[in-house]
Amino acid sequence: KMFAAQDLMRQESPYKDLRWQYVGPTNISGCCTDVEAVSPRGGQYLIWVGSATGGVWKSTNEGTTFIPVFDGMPTGSIGDIAIDPKNNDVVWVGTGEANIFRSSNAGCGLYRTTDGGKTWDLMGLENTHTIGRIRIHPDNSEIVYVAATGHEWTPNEERGLYKTTDGGKTWSKILYIDKNTGVYDLIMDPRDPNTLYATTWERMRLKWNDPNSFTPTKNCGIWKSTDGGKNWRQINEGLPSTQHRGRIGIDMALSTPDVLYAYVDNYEVSYVAKPGEMDSYGRQKRDVIKGATVYRTDDAGKSWNQVSGLTPETKSYMERHSGTYGWVFGQIRVDPKDENIVYTLGVQLNQSTDGGKTFATLRGPHSDHHGLWIDPLNPDYLLNVQDGGLTISYDKGMSWKFPIEVLPLAQFYNIAYDFNVPFNVYGSIQDHHSFYGPVDLSRGRDRVRPAEFTNILGAEGSSHAVDPVDNNTVYASTFYGALARAEVDIYPAGTKDLLPPRFAEEPLLRGQWVAPTLLSPHNPEIVYHGMQYVMMSRDKGNTWEFISPDLTYNDPKKVGDISYQTIQTLDESPLRQGLLYAGTDDGRVWRTKDGGKIWTEIRNGAVPQRWVSRVVASKYDLGTVYMTQTGRRDDDFQVYIWKSTDFGDTWKDISGNIRVGPVNVIREDPVKPGILYVGTDASV
Repeated sequence: KMFAAQDLMRQESPYKDLRWQYVGPTNISGCCTDVEAVSPRGGQYLIWVGSATGGVWKSTNEGTTFIPVFDGMPTGSIGDIAIDPKNNDVVWVGTGEANIFRSSNAGCGLYRTTDGGKTWDLMGLENTHTIGRIRIHPDNSEIVYVAATGHEWTPNEERGLYKTTDGGKTWSKILYIDKNTGVYDLIMDPRDPNTLYATTWERMRLKWNDPNSFTPTKNCGIWKSTDGGKNWRQINEGLPSTQHRGRIGIDMALSTPDVLYAYVDNYEVSYVAKPGEMDSYGRQKRDVIKGATVYRTDDAGKSWNQVSGLTPETKSYMERHSGTYGWVFGQIRVDPKDENIVYTLGVQLNQSTDGGKTFATLRGPHSDHHGLWIDPLNPDYLLNVQDGGLTISYDKGMSWKFPIEVLPLAQFYNIAYDFNVPFNVYGSIQDHHSFYGPVDLSRGRDRVRPAEFTNILGAEGSSHAVDPVDNNTVYASTFYGALARAEVDIYPAGTKDLLPPRFAEEPLLRGQWVAPTLLSPHNPEIVYHGMQYVMMSRDKGNTWEFISPDLTYNDPKKVGDISYQTIQTLDESPLRQGLLYAGTDDGRVWRTKDGGKIWTEIRNGAVPQRWVSRVVASKYDLGTVYMTQTGRRDDDFQVYIWKSTDFGDTWKDISGNIRVGPVNVIREDPVKPGILYVGTDASV
């Protein structure tokens, strides 16, 4: 109902014909989650690509050009794609990325097109939120299976494996464990499509913990059915013990269907971290687990044998394969004509030619791999998707090429801009780095040409601030609140780290993945930075002082793998210096009228305790302030947009006719009072 209301709002909008222009980057793509294709028969490959937040793209000429075919749908988050083997125009799309990384968005069900992507129909399963796999019966297109991994943040009954026998009109849940356990992968025996193998994983995420912080129960593992899903039995003999089974990917050797491989995120501890030993983000290092481990069965699942990591050298190699975030991966593929050629998708794309005993990394594509399609007629031909987009190989991964047209899928965490002519846009891109590029209006505001972007100070998770006076000094917060300054024209030379990891008299600072950095609109030499405290520098970041107490709840029970209980947003009134607002990720909102001497908490009344995504002080009225909240991490998709005209003492809900959240940002029009812009997970 909410998405229907949003669609109606779009249709009735006076801005429905407004044309967005792509400004770049033309040299960087973004995270893709799945790729499927149709082998050519005298023509070119038909390629379908699903992305983490950019919808579905289709190419009819092997990547020379792509068209977006899922625009206007309620979500751009894609979990899996399946092409009907009997009709290439029939394609099923499961929404909701199942990899649940920091930038993952929830999906809203299952969709099908019968005309090659021109139109789409909702086929149900709206409350699954994430879908890991779709399988279509090779002889009966009315039979479809869908693996639902479930909500990212809360338990839900819609996890499990679903089956339809009437083309999606009705669905039956044929494998259900519990409200915490979803089905992640599914394969079908080509000799008998009623023989199915499914993998389950008990997965939950908290705002302060990654999914692998939970100890799995007896229900995590591999299941087999020989009657189309009516009955199931566990087939886990030889796999790690129950408490050590994380996410599992599975695939079958089509040339020898009794041979299957399982790719297990193995939680067995391989190395115990020492107290005070830090990881690359400056956090206490966690124990190193075995991680990516490959198992093989030669008897259709009766027993499994570990084949990877059996020597010290290969063990160390595979431990690095999925980094510290193995739940993001879990994809394995077997060459359709050679049972001993196996591909595992992790931080890198690895290939084994000896049945999983040893692996080598296939160099060329970007890191963090999520999908691989192997041509069943020509296994030398590979399509690979990762956090850098799509790559193509004609020689089993020995060499790669990018599509001629780079898919415009870069995921920006934040953007900033300078006042040069042409002006530049700055931002950090998921799993890439920070970049900036020009927006040239000289040909007219409706004739902007997309441009290549250039590497600049920052990291993949950064907020940027550009000095509005010299337009050459840029500040960037990097992972978890580290801060640096650079001169754009000589970067990377002259880069200066500004914020030490701790002050002698203070505990370790806590910063969000993208911590807020703000230059005072009254004096750009004054820099504000948000950790759990508000920090201020009067000399461009060379020296610092605390101007607030800890503004979070600082609950020791909510300290874990992920930095939490931090300041998420900061703003200073353009009309009065020292009038500051701060919002935290644990739902607190604060104000100071005197530059930080006295702070007053101003979340009250109807305002819920939700992650504060933005506070914005009005440039037109001294007492007016706007606030948005996101409930995504509480599985709350309500719209929270608030306005106060008395410095935050009272708040009014101004969400109006916006029906779909969560809300990430609000901005005033810089020229016309009363015009507001809001960005949600679904639309602008």
